[in-house]
Amino acid sequence: MSSRLDLVRRSFERKPSPAAAPGQKVSEYFGELVFDRPKMRKYLDPGTFEALLDCIDNGKALDSRTAEAVAKGMKEWALEHNVTHISHWFQPLTDGTAKKHDALIDYDGSGGVIERFDGRSLVQQEPDASSFPSGGLRATFEARGYTAWDPTSPVFIQDDTLCIPSVFVAYTGEALDYKTPLKRSVKAVSEAALPICKLFDPGVSKVYSYLGWEQEYFLVDEDLYSARPDLMITGRTLMGHMSSKNQQLDDHYFGSIPGRVAAFMRDLEVNALRLGIPLKTRHNEVAPNQFELAPIYGEVNLSNDQNQILMNLMESLARKHSFVVLLHEKPFEGINGSGKHNNWSLGTDTGVQLLAPGKDSLGNLQFVTFLVNVLAAVQKHNALLKASTASATNEHRLGGNEAPPAIVSAFLGRTMTEVLRKLLDLPSGTPIEIAGKKGRNVGLVEIPEIFLDNTDRNRTSPFAFTGNRFEFRAVGSSANCAGALTVLNAAVADQLVGFKAALDVQLAEGKPLEVAVMDTLKPVIREIIDVVCFDGNGYSEEWAKEAAARGLDVNKCVPELISAYTAPSSVEMFARTGVFDIRELEARNEVKWETYSKKVHIESRVMTRMAVNHIVPAAIEYKTRLLEGLKYRKDVFGSLGGRNTETELVNDIESLVDEILGLVRRMDEQRNAARAIPDARERALAYSAIASGLRELRAPIDRLEELTDDRLWPLPKYRELLFIS
Repeated sequence: MSSRLDLVRRSFERKPSPAAAPGQKVSEYFGELVFDRPKMRKYLDPGTFEALLDCIDNGKALDSRTAEAVAKGMKEWALEHNVTHISHWFQPLTDGTAKKHDALIDYDGSGGVIERFDGRSLVQQEPDASSFPSGGLRATFEARGYTAWDPTSPVFIQDDTLCIPSVFVAYTGEALDYKTPLKRSVKAVSEAALPICKLFDPGVSKVYSYLGWEQEYFLVDEDLYSARPDLMITGRTLMGHMSSKNQQLDDHYFGSIPGRVAAFMRDLEVNALRLGIPLKTRHNEVAPNQFELAPIYGEVNLSNDQNQILMNLMESLARKHSFVVLLHEKPFEGINGSGKHNNWSLGTDTGVQLLAPGKDSLGNLQFVTFLVNVLAAVQKHNALLKASTASATNEHRLGGNEAPPAIVSAFLGRTMTEVLRKLLDLPSGTPIEIAGKKGRNVGLVEIPEIFLDNTDRNRTSPFAFTGNRFEFRAVGSSANCAGALTVLNAAVADQLVGFKAALDVQLAEGKPLEVAVMDTLKPVIREIIDVVCFDGNGYSEEWAKEAAARGLDVNKCVPELISAYTAPSSVEMFARTGVFDIRELEARNEVKWETYSKKVHIESRVMTRMAVNHIVPAAIEYKTRLLEGLKYRKDVFGSLGGRNTETELVNDIESLVDEILGLVRRMDEQRNAARAIPDARERALAYSAIASGLRELRAPIDRLEELTDDRLWPLPKYRELLFIS
């Protein structure tokens, strides 16, 4: 069996792995494994093609005959790519994806088989999938769960399988996945925004929500990963003393990408582009061995699917380059963790970005209308939005002076904040112009022409306005974006419906549109400007006190945060928007509490076993060697003399071992007690206390790592894990 030092030596001797290079321009192979519109046009007859586009763009249902024709075209395309199986690809409540592979064969009636794929197989499957979390929506013996094709997200090929993006619902109709509520929220925000948009442009017929995610991740050498049980089982290091050098010099950030990593990135990009994922950027992040990639923005449902596909792709391709991808939010203590910033915006089918300044005063009034209403939605549901990002893994990252604090506020920047304050003091109906666009500016509310340069990003803000979108920075790197964006879309939709109702009252009084809109907006601006809007340092203790005084939620306990989903205001909002019913909300809370408890339970077991089976034996062996040295010294010199370093070291090791074993016993007792609690919420709260105890147990272990002979330490250390050659 290789020693730790052998593993480290081997990792530094690795040669860069060659990246896959198709020898083509990106435009020539982009989306070649996706049944996109060009392929629909090629493989479907004109009538079927138009019917499918009507379904995708306008939500019109497909009849069985059309579904059959679509399946026929997909089958022809898939067989040309040597596909042998199909699968409904879905997103259960596990923060992962799932699929059951069915071969494309059936009996031919003559003792053989033929390739068969029909409309029924395309549209719906019954995969059972009874073991996925359901929060009590169905018992194990109530196995029926259905997957149904989502035509708005294109079918794609992975290896030998045709993957069909699908929703996953119970026999009784409740959502058992992330995609179904997300699609409901997309519909809700479009329907709520559309009547307002039509006041400004009657030609608008649909409103889209957009997502641009920024995926942060760590890479570690595969051999070193395999020698760390905590990394393998929990995704993070439960122990490990900080490296003398980590991110203090900021020399990794945007630095030269190591050769092996660059090869992995190129391979990943080629494979992602073939799947239609438009990756745009790649770079080193702040922490050593931390990196980031991001795509071009896209429609939220499709973009979220692409993120889920990419995370699976990253994990499989990393192994080919002798790496392991770590998507845990905090895999290493003492350095930055990983997030997944969700850049969110709204736009119309006429090409107008609703969160960007307009081309004229009416367009600017529309921009301010949507900006203010988004802020109002965030203020009303700040606790719920925080809950949408809360998890056992993200708990280690949020509020750690490296990521957004555990308080949801919005950053506008000084310029836009001044614009909103100025609006409060001007007569309703005053034109809102972009500075520099007009020859006159007396009496105008001016929005700077170079708007992006007049807003900073404020890394301490969880919800920052960046010129034409909001950056929801609190989402964790391992999370499914749909969880947070479903809440955001629903909250904004509900706010827009309420705003439109208030606006209709103003319009019914005969006021011009510009006056009616401003008279409706001003009370909303007064309510939000000094509550949810905050441009200062979100890491400061003063902000936590001020936020509480403003009425924002400052709770950090994840099991308690989850309860925000079933708060009366949340239940009513989700019911009004049609995104969740109460049964689905209660079920999701059960799943979240159960997942939290299980993850902490696993971490606790791994840590106590590693302490007993790895750390304590190494310390005792080193102590034994020291005692043997002391014995030889006494035998030779007749006494140990006065103050003795070896004796002090032995005493320190013995004290730390005793402390570790005592904490292990206590944690085992706490875990057994927590596991026996029947109520899911109370059990999760008990495990929250255990999660805090993990750091207490870590302290003496990390101290032992400093004292123990390096040749005896059984685990790869931070200085070895964090630097790729």
